[in-house]
Amino acid sequence: MEILVASAIGILTAGGLYMVLRLRTFPVILGVSLLTYAVNVFLFASGRLTTGAPPILTDATMYTDPLPQALVLTAIVISFGMTAVVVMIALGAYLGTDDDHIDDAEGRGEDAT
Repeated sequence: MEILVASAIGILTAGGLYMVLRLRTFPVILGVSLLTYAVNVFLFASGRLTTGAPPILTDATMYTDPLPQALVLTAIVISFGMTAVVVMIALGAYLGTDDDHIDDAEGRGEDAT
C-alpha cells in the first residue's frame, strides 16, 4: 500500500510541475491544483496507512493519527477557495488582454525578441 501511495504522490507532483511550467494560464491553475492534491495525500499518509485501526489513541497497538486528517480537510477547503480566486483573476486577465499567456512580452509593450 505504501508503494501505491508513494507512486500516486510522485505522479501527482510530476504532473503538477509539468503543468505549472506551461505558458498558459489554465494549465498553471491545474498544475497548482495537482500539487495541492499531492501535498494533501502526503499529509494524509503521514498519519499511518492502516486499515481497520481506531482513529484515536486507546489501548490498541496500532492506531490512526487524526491530526493529519484534520489538516488535510482544512487544506482542501483552503485550496478550493484559493483556486476559485486564482481562476477569477486569470479570467479577468484573459478578458482584459484576449490572451492567456503568462509571460507575454507583447502585452507589456516590450520587444518580442
